[in-house]
Amino acid sequence: MPQQKSKKLYTKQSKTLRPVSEGAEKWMGVPIECLDHGFVYLVDYMGNDQSIVEAARVSYGKGTKTVNEDRGLIRYLRRHWHTTPFEMVEFKFHAKMPIFVARQWIRHRTASVNEYSGRYSEMLNEFYLPDAAVLKKQSKSNRQGRGEELSPVQQKRVLEVLKNDYERSYLNYQDFLSEDVNLARELSRIGLSVANYTQWYWKINLHNLMHFLKLRMDPHAQHEVRVFAEAMAKILKDAMPLAYEAFNDYVLESMQLSGLERKVLSGNKWPMKEKKAREVIVALFSNKRETEECVEKFKTLGLIK
Repeated sequence: MPQQKSKKLYTKQSKTLRPVSEGAEKWMGVPIECLDHGFVYLVDYMGNDQSIVEAARVSYGKGTKTVNEDRGLIRYLRRHWHTTPFEMVEFKFHAKMPIFVARQWIRHRTASVNEYSGRYSEMLNEFYLPDAAVLKKQSKSNRQGRGEELSPVQQKRVLEVLKNDYERSYLNYQDFLSEDVNLARELSRIGLSVANYTQWYWKINLHNLMHFLKLRMDPHAQHEVRVFAEAMAKILKDAMPLAYEAFNDYVLESMQLSGLERKVLSGNKWPMKEKKAREVIVALFSNKRETEECVEKFKTLGLIK
């Protein structure tokens, strides 16, 4: 278990001259459970909120000196997309996740990764079995998302099939590894499901971590990877309170308007009823999906009644 490992790694105290984040220190080696067998925890970090400020000051001399001014500078940097100072801070996580989650995760090619190897070690008999509540039908409006819930009978059927497949595939895997067959480990694993768990060390700078969180904490992101993103965000919120506050205000809770959307806003009197609003928006937008996104934004802003 990661808890046992973390005690060995993090109980010894040592003096350091590097910047320290008290919020990060409390999460060092403390796993947050994710899904049924997964976890994520902070292995190491480099820098804190002050590190962002000091990196930015290099550009223009003395800069600011008080906490309030530091907060203002961080918010300015975030607001105007001056990302380089955020790249000076790094985080290293140990995460354990289903292989299909790892394949989504690895698409973010801005981190250093070292993954568990099934060529050298045996894969564990751990497979992701979803909660019945997350088993849903294919969305009719989103080709890569979920829609309506399955019936209880359908949920039960899916879970039973998954359990049987996992058990059978792992028995076959063990048989391939046995002395009777002695198939190479790198080949023995090919029959295992992408629901099998893997793990890795993942090191990334703060700017790219925030970009990852922006995409993977989005409500449209797949549930399973979102669980891990939310766990890391919990750690980051304590580790970098000023930077996370700015990230939340200007990224997570913000809304971007396109040039066409601004044109629709400035050229019409708002608010208006949905039917009329759709007529106005459709007249400018030729793409159905873009039209729907615009309608949802305006609803959020209270412009469509």
